[in-house]
Amino acid sequence: MDVQEVKKLDAYLKRLFGNQRIRVVPKQADAADVFVGQEHVGALALDDDEDDDERSYNFEMKITLGDASTTAPDVKKIDAYLKRKFDNEHIRVVPRTRKKDSAEVYVGQEYIGVLFFDEKDARSSYFELPILALDLDEPGLLKS
Repeated sequence: MDVQEVKKLDAYLKRLFGNQRIRVVPKQADAADVFVGQEHVGALALDDDEDDDERSYNFEMKITLGDASTTAPDVKKIDAYLKRKFDNEHIRVVPRTRKKDSAEVYVGQEYIGVLFFDEKDARSSYFELPILALDLDEPGLLKS
């Protein structure tokens, strides 16, 4: 990821989550860390699939809530956690009707990604947000 990509990813995540405290910090040529303020919340990885010509990125965030006795993921707790973490009341975690291993994540009415529940540890979930290169080409994205 070059400097311009990192700036665009930073601006995109700030706009998507409505939080100016989000920062994208390059880590390697194909990876970056994502912070809210000083807290590390996840990682971005370049997904440069050679099968298609489209460059894309994947944001992944691990969420661990509850104690060892937790037997099933608590969507309401995860919803509240994401709202607090990103300081955005418009984030919603919505259970899927046909799949019990995951939920959908929205900001307002916009679908943004999937929350996967860890089969081995009910306390853990993984939020994945795909970002296409065309998402970063929004007019005015880098304007403050």
